[in-house]
Amino acid sequence: MKFLKYILIVVVVTWQGYAQSEDEKQIKAIYETALTQSKSYDWLNYLSNQIGGRLSGSIQAQQAVDYTKAQLDSMGLDKVWLQPVMVPKWVRGTPEFAYVETAPGITTNLPICALGGSVATPLQGIKANIIEVNGIKDLEVLGADKIKGKIVFFNKPMDPTLISTFESYSGCVGQRYAGAMEAVKYGAVGVIVRSMNLRLDDYPHTGSMGYGDLEVWERIPAAAISTKGAEFLSATLKLSPNANFYFKQSCKVYNDVESFNVIGEIKGSTYPDEIIVVGGHLDSWDLGDGSHDDGAGCVQSMDVLRLLKESGYTPKRTIRVVLFMNEENGLRGGKKYAEVAKNKKEKHVFALESDAGGFSPRGFSFDCSEGDFKKVKSWGPLFEPYLVHMLVKGYSGADIGPLKDDGIVLAGLRPDSQRYFDHHHSEYDTFEHVNKRELELGAAAMSSLVYLFDKYGVEKTK
Repeated sequence: MKFLKYILIVVVVTWQGYAQSEDEKQIKAIYETALTQSKSYDWLNYLSNQIGGRLSGSIQAQQAVDYTKAQLDSMGLDKVWLQPVMVPKWVRGTPEFAYVETAPGITTNLPICALGGSVATPLQGIKANIIEVNGIKDLEVLGADKIKGKIVFFNKPMDPTLISTFESYSGCVGQRYAGAMEAVKYGAVGVIVRSMNLRLDDYPHTGSMGYGDLEVWERIPAAAISTKGAEFLSATLKLSPNANFYFKQSCKVYNDVESFNVIGEIKGSTYPDEIIVVGGHLDSWDLGDGSHDDGAGCVQSMDVLRLLKESGYTPKRTIRVVLFMNEENGLRGGKKYAEVAKNKKEKHVFALESDAGGFSPRGFSFDCSEGDFKKVKSWGPLFEPYLVHMLVKGYSGADIGPLKDDGIVLAGLRPDSQRYFDHHHSEYDTFEHVNKRELELGAAAMSSLVYLFDKYGVEKTK
């Protein structure tokens, strides 16, 4: 009996060693292919420099749909198609203009940009006293007596002590999204919000904002001010608390228009009804060209399918790339994809999103069961040679979130985040700030994780 037990242990250990060796070889092949034959950087070059910013509902967004579909068509996938989705159409209009006035005729221009979804100012702009607050909670403390008829300046900065810049962003982004709808309750006539950026610079950062249930006539204009501009304005108000602020913007909301998610897939050889999704969002803001947010995630996701094919791997499960439309100001693409999948009763087992920039990959975060996470942790040694050490539980991604159910593992690529918010939603998010090798390493890490989930599957739910 002891002899048989010994033989069994040897067989199991030998099999595990063989499997580990095969996985190591496949992942090495993926990385070597990514670093020598990647297409991601060239695709991003075209998206960024030939098309540019891809705001939902814009001509550029449609050009991006046409271009990426053509590239997927050229890859020899089993199926490529467009999935219609209605998206909001917001247009920035002419460039915004702002200044602070400390005395009649004594003004200093400051860099601002309208927040996505904001209404315009009157044609002549808005000029009023400005009052500084450190977040939405300060509104209630001040009350309508001190706010009515004024412009509210939200100046809560991102917390520099937090190592995770996404955690720092989450701690203050509420003032951007809800600042206007809350300030109007106290009689404010406009809102200026400090940009979500840890760096001091002159680039205002836009982003989505909402008005809740406010009628159109009740809405007040909202704009972001650069971090250096915010510091200057705050210092000015300490010296001249009765200073006026002027700003003008001509943005406009139109009726929804039709756009598309771009989808391509390789059919699984063994379990074709089990679907693995990898994706990013094709839309971006109109400032800059959206290279990091999220052109990088789109081209990396496209390259996952190509790298698996080029490295000689035949998927067991259906692997699908989805380039989602309208993540930035509505999440319509992610919701539509999940709705169609549910109606078709498709079985999604794993979804991976890249929407944190094209920087060096540090790992992945997972929204999954304990059993699946234990399996993921066992793969740690396979990623360590590539410096992808962080395998943690946490947030996956906005566009794949609507797919969540008990039978799917959701994951997000986690690149180094320290420079991401320098670029995020701003004119500074451009192609020259993406490093080719870092972009390719991210695509390789994603491909490796997709390979492992395709080969070993997910834990069965009861």
